[in-house]
Amino acid sequence: MKNISKFKVEMSILLPIMIFFIVSVISIYSTRRLLGVEFQNLYLKQIIWYLIGIILAYSTMALGNKFLYNNAYIFYIIGVLSLVLVLFFGITVNNATCWFKIPFLGTLQPSEFMKIFLIITLARMIGDFNENNKNPDVSDELKFILKVLVIVFIPSVLTFIEPDTGAVIMYLIITFVMLFVGGFRRRWFIFTIGIGVLLLGTFFGIYFLNQDLFIDIFGTSFFYRMDRITNWSSSSGLQLRNSMIAIGSSGIMGHGINKTPIYFPEMQTDFIFAVFSSNTGFIGAISLLIVMIFFDMTLISYVNKTTNELDKYAIGGIIGVLLFQQVYNISMTIGLLPIMGITLPFISYGGSSLLSYMLLLGIVFNISNESLRFTN
Repeated sequence: MKNISKFKVEMSILLPIMIFFIVSVISIYSTRRLLGVEFQNLYLKQIIWYLIGIILAYSTMALGNKFLYNNAYIFYIIGVLSLVLVLFFGITVNNATCWFKIPFLGTLQPSEFMKIFLIITLARMIGDFNENNKNPDVSDELKFILKVLVIVFIPSVLTFIEPDTGAVIMYLIITFVMLFVGGFRRRWFIFTIGIGVLLLGTFFGIYFLNQDLFIDIFGTSFFYRMDRITNWSSSSGLQLRNSMIAIGSSGIMGHGINKTPIYFPEMQTDFIFAVFSSNTGFIGAISLLIVMIFFDMTLISYVNKTTNELDKYAIGGIIGVLLFQQVYNISMTIGLLPIMGITLPFISYGGSSLLSYMLLLGIVFNISNESLRFTN
């Protein structure tokens, strides 16, 4: 276990997190006026989740990234078992069984933590492969990629059954980015993209051209999930329409804190950006985007700074999932992408999402300290 008192916390990472914390608590507080009695103390719970997250981040720093990589497969098994158990013992909300009930605090979502386990497992796998195969041929890479697909397939299927389509997409984003950072041949990425486009084309072709066949193959439940997602194209859903009204009416300076003008579902979670934008206007939204970009660029700089190959792969996965969630969440809030249950990292309310990112932050802090030692 490391002596964390010797660690330096780089301000270029810590300062954006402090801003995200302030934005998160103020925005969640601003939803109170439009939400029911049971949601009035969410901002206090978010503060508690942040405090727990800080403890987890520093615990991760104390253990060190090497400990995580050495025990990656154990963490992976724990993650898969939690996804199995939640299907039998989890609570169901909006026809999705994704959460364990946690007394006093709310719920815990295993698929959020599976992102972490997948990142450290793939980092370990890619590191071992590159160390043992200095000049791998095509067949060596193909065998390894097939192993990776099996590792990713198991939690993806379990998470899809819950269902949590957004988390499955994030698993795939993590895998794609980490293999790219791992230096694998470009042909695999071109091939994967081609197959993906073909499968998506077939999928949407059946959905739009033969809905009876779609229901026979995928079931009625999944059909209605798709129907909800495709509402974004016509802005016909209440959630998107009211979100865009709240943002569009905010002007330069916004309506003011706790003055969101109209209700829309999931305003404290998936649509928290709409709440913040309606309160602070164009200036506030742009300022938050600038902070996000600064934070992301800081993380990207560590890919070249770190001397540890496993850390390099891990930071690639972290950047991939972080950027994806930021871009997708904000885009769906303003009607550019279909609506899915994807939160805005560090800002949306939710213990599982926040704790998972605070754990990843602990990994990032370890990498930043490695960079500081290397440069100093």
